[in-house]
Amino acid sequence: MHIELTEMLKCPEAHREEMLVLSTGEVRDRMVRSGIIGCPVCHKEYPIALGIVNFRRSKERVASDMTSGPRPVYRPPSPLPSADAAKLQALLELSGPGGFVVLIGSAVRQAPRLSSLMEGIHFVGINAPPDMEEQQTLSLLYANERVPLRTAIARGVVVGADLATSPWLVEAHRVLLRGRRFVVENEEPELPIGLVQLAAEHGLWVGEKR
Repeated sequence: MHIELTEMLKCPEAHREEMLVLSTGEVRDRMVRSGIIGCPVCHKEYPIALGIVNFRRSKERVASDMTSGPRPVYRPPSPLPSADAAKLQALLELSGPGGFVVLIGSAVRQAPRLSSLMEGIHFVGINAPPDMEEQQTLSLLYANERVPLRTAIARGVVVGADLATSPWLVEAHRVLLRGRRFVVENEEPELPIGLVQLAAEHGLWVGEKR
C-alpha cells in the first residue's frame, strides 16, 4: 500500500468517517509492506501483509490465513475482450496526473496497463485476483462489500464483472467524485440512484456521477 493512501482509508464499520492511524513495519520506496491500520472510533485493527491491507472480518481473515498457500492461477469468470486498457482509459476520460482510480474485482487486472497509459495516477485495487501483487502505482485492499475508502475521493471507478452486484456498485458510487466516470463490466447492472448513463455496449456500462 502506498503510504499516501492512508489518509484516504476509512474503517468499514458503520460509524462516522475518521482518519485511520497507520503503524508501519516494513516500508520500501513509500510502499508499506507490513504494519497495522487502526480505527480511532471503534478501535479495530487491520493488518498489512505483503503490502495488502486486509479489512475483512476477523473470522474470515483467520480462515484465509489457514488455507493460504501458493497463489492459484487466476481465471476470469468470462472473457471480456472489449474491456482492454486503452478502451478503459478513453472511457474514464481523465486529463492530467494526480489522484486515485478505484478498480474492483477482476478489473484490477487492468492496473499495470492502465498505469502505463495514465502516468501520475495511483490505482487502488479492491479484492484483486489472487495472483496479483502490489506495485508502485497500485495499492491492494481486501474488503467485505464495503469499500474501505472515504467518500468522494476517486477520479474514476471500474467494477469488474465478478463483483458487479448491488452492494459493490453502491459502494463504488459512494467513493466516486461528482462528475466523474463510472464503468461496469456488465451492460445491465443494478445501479444505484445518482448515475447518468452515457453508453452500454460490448459488455460495458458507462455512466457519470451526478
